[in-house]
Amino acid sequence: MADKAQITSVEAIAAFRANLVVFLGQARPVMDAVSNEMSHMRLWLQNTQRMIWEQELRRRARKLEEAKQELFNATLSKFHETMALHHMTVLRMQRAVAEAEAKLLMIKRWDRELENRAAPLLKQTEQMQGFLATDMIRAVTYLDQMLTTLDAYHHAASPRHETAAVTNAPATTEPPA
Repeated sequence: MADKAQITSVEAIAAFRANLVVFLGQARPVMDAVSNEMSHMRLWLQNTQRMIWEQELRRRARKLEEAKQELFNATLSKFHETMALHHMTVLRMQRAVAEAEAKLLMIKRWDRELENRAAPLLKQTEQMQGFLATDMIRAVTYLDQMLTTLDAYHHAASPRHETAAVTNAPATTEPPA
């Protein structure tokens, strides 16, 4: 068994530990931002956009019913010159309702697709957050312990070498000044 460890650079270990701490300080907020952005996107899609287009669909359906009622009234009153205008209004409102229904269906499809596509990525993000929160903290702690042990080893080994150097030094006949 060797008398001393073959550590070439304690400073390299200390520098690595410092860089690891900096990395953790930068990585955690990024991973939190990714999770927060995904949650924000899901809420925006599920709540905000869905409510907007459901309200818009109701508003457009109400306008369609009003336009149909005006067309019916024009039909009863036999005003043929305004019937064409009312008929065009009904067609325009029908297209608007169909557009709102299509957008609402698209939002529902996007919501399903977002869940299907994002779930594996979110799982990986959560795993990475767990890795950063547990394993990397353990690594920093391990490096701290390693540096403490190496420092204690260095201090324990240093006095022996100094004593050996003093006892092996040639004796001088002159008294110390």
